[in-house]
Amino acid sequence: MAVKRGLSRASIHKNSGDRGDLSTGPSKKNVDWRERLALQHFKSLFTKEVIDVIATSTSDMGPLSLDIFKKKNLSASWKFIGTETSVVDTSEPNQVATVVGQDIPKGKKKNSSDDHAQFIVKPADLARRQLREKRREKRASELVHQDKEAIVKLENAAIEHSKSVDSAVMGRYSIWRRENENENSDSTVRLMRDQIIMARVYLSIAKMKNKVDLYQQLQVRLKESQQALGEATADSNLHHSAPARVESIGQVLSKAREQLYDCKLVTGKLRAMLQSASEHVRSLKKQSTFLSQLAAKTIPNAIHCFSMRLTIEYYLLPPEKRKFPRSENLEDPNLYHYALFSDNVLAASVVVNSAVANSKDSSKHVFHLVTDKLNFGAMNMWFLLNPPGKATIQVENVDEFQWLNSSYCPVLRQLESATMKEYYFKAGHPTKLSSSASNLKYRNPKYLSMLNHLRFYLPQVYPKLNKILFLDDDIVVQKDLTGLWSVDLHGKVNGAVETCGESFHRFDKYLNFTNPHIARNFDPNACGWAYGMNIFDLKEWKRRDITGIYHKWQNMNEDRVLWKLGTLPPGLITFYGLTHPLEKSWHVLGLGYNPTVGRSEIENAAVIHYNGNMKPWLELAMTRYRSYWIKYIKHDHPYLRTCKLSE
Repeated sequence: MAVKRGLSRASIHKNSGDRGDLSTGPSKKNVDWRERLALQHFKSLFTKEVIDVIATSTSDMGPLSLDIFKKKNLSASWKFIGTETSVVDTSEPNQVATVVGQDIPKGKKKNSSDDHAQFIVKPADLARRQLREKRREKRASELVHQDKEAIVKLENAAIEHSKSVDSAVMGRYSIWRRENENENSDSTVRLMRDQIIMARVYLSIAKMKNKVDLYQQLQVRLKESQQALGEATADSNLHHSAPARVESIGQVLSKAREQLYDCKLVTGKLRAMLQSASEHVRSLKKQSTFLSQLAAKTIPNAIHCFSMRLTIEYYLLPPEKRKFPRSENLEDPNLYHYALFSDNVLAASVVVNSAVANSKDSSKHVFHLVTDKLNFGAMNMWFLLNPPGKATIQVENVDEFQWLNSSYCPVLRQLESATMKEYYFKAGHPTKLSSSASNLKYRNPKYLSMLNHLRFYLPQVYPKLNKILFLDDDIVVQKDLTGLWSVDLHGKVNGAVETCGESFHRFDKYLNFTNPHIARNFDPNACGWAYGMNIFDLKEWKRRDITGIYHKWQNMNEDRVLWKLGTLPPGLITFYGLTHPLEKSWHVLGLGYNPTVGRSEIENAAVIHYNGNMKPWLELAMTRYRSYWIKYIKHDHPYLRTCKLSE
């Protein structure tokens, strides 16, 4: 409650002690008729204590709230003098302000000099109070600004989320009856699926509650709906009896709901069905992993046929016709040398054909192919029948490398050990669908072949060369690669494209950093790089004894505790700190597992890599990427047509 400032303190206080006549007293002459009229109503409106409080307020303090004094909500900067309370007027620093005083005992004469104490405000106190007010205003402004920013962030997040949500009207329907407001191509299919789920729930409850008739009806209608639905995924694929089945099972479900519905029971049955479905999905994923790994390991019949026919033809050739021309180029360090280790004739042919087709001068390119004993004849025969232009070809058998033995090579020694044989060949070892599929990829037979590990012995295989470009057999060359031989490796041994960009493939993905040997020597955040197209400085390799470093770590990993099987982890370890990053356009990866690689990225790449299980020569290959590989196959070749290796 506030009092009009026009009322004088003297008039109010003068009459606060005598409530019988508010218009009498010495100050009556100074009170105008408006004040007298207002004072006449005070007796009926206010108590004595209230009038005392109002009387103590000065005219320059403005309206006074009685709640302030009742709650004693006084600032800490207010100063109390004697036994009376003083209130500071903030409008004038040096002004004397009268404040609320103590009640005067009844019967005593009031004296204005004794009624109220006076308090003189100090400039320092006033300055502190003003600073506090400014801080409060600033803090309030900051909070309002923060609230606005938070609201804007929430609004933006909601807008972004709404963009990712499919806002198409899908057609509403009920489990019990169809209520389509908007037709949708698969609304009936979804309705039938929901009806089947609820029918199974009520079928179980009906059996539990011994509702024989209802149980039989649900069983019949459920079977009819399942037959009508079949494998349909859209309404257009449904049997013509589907609408009638929807109506008939809906009627039975309505009846079941009336008789059997129990929230707790229905919820429990649905949860049990959900858990069962989750287990089934996990089982299918496990089976899918196993089958995909199995498919990746197998050789298609057509490729096997192709290889066998070439092998037969090769061994029917006279020895003098089994030699390739231009053998003098094999050790010329001024030419561009490629190393390709493969047991897949068709894949190797695509690598060579694509590299030659996109080279500026094929006569300067030398391809060193190494294969195993089984495919040696086929690999030779193919390139004898289909020489790659003016390029030089060499085919060698890895089994004829006498220096590559178990006493020199740790991997060969480990492969011959009893523990490794048990790991791969023991009958009871987990290699079945019922077993864990987490490590199936590491049981690939390619890890048993020295072709996979020969990349760590390049200076031993080609002692006269200074630089060599290593290529995997699941790549396609799309541009001239001669520029790689002029790349300055800055004293490093290996030139490779890094893979720790968007996919964040770093060392901790491949190595076991719980092992102290790994944790002590490597950075878990170090950037990984791609094996599949690498330019190697063989002179620097020999100077730094890279093969010796590889042997050291392979000996330490005999029980497979530092990394799992494969060649990339030991490659990361061996060339740690010795790899120079190449431009990413030289080598684009992921075409064997990643369906999101962009077309422009692929077409701008010098080399594309089908790393992963979905190789382009397998049926499980991704169709969208297969054309880049297929165009380098000679489909008109009679062996390809005979073995049905067609597009």
